[in-house]
Amino acid sequence: MGKEIINADQENNTKKEINPDELKEEVIKVLKMCYDPEIPVNIYDLGLIYDVKIATNGDVLVIMTLTSPACPVAGTLPIEVQEKLKEHPMIHDARVEITFDPPWGLDRMSEEAKLELGFL
Repeated sequence: MGKEIINADQENNTKKEINPDELKEEVIKVLKMCYDPEIPVNIYDLGLIYDVKIATNGDVLVIMTLTSPACPVAGTLPIEVQEKLKEHPMIHDARVEITFDPPWGLDRMSEEAKLELGFL
């Protein structure tokens, strides 16, 4: 995941300085509290998060995938993730986008997730 910084909207006159690295750490903490209800591993360690982009005004864009296009929580999980991000006091606004390119695979999971699910 890159440390890409996206420009804040011209309309937003927020004067508070955002530390993108600190905010990204906070975003990851929130993502680690979100679970696919069918798999007892958080979505970050499961490898569903492809990218996190932080804007200079505190807006967050998360690019994520699902374990399959037919995932039963396809309509609810991204919304849940977005709402949890919006609740964080350091995050100005949050948006979640779904992609299936590249398709998710077991190789995207963290070592901890593989261990938890018995793949190691």
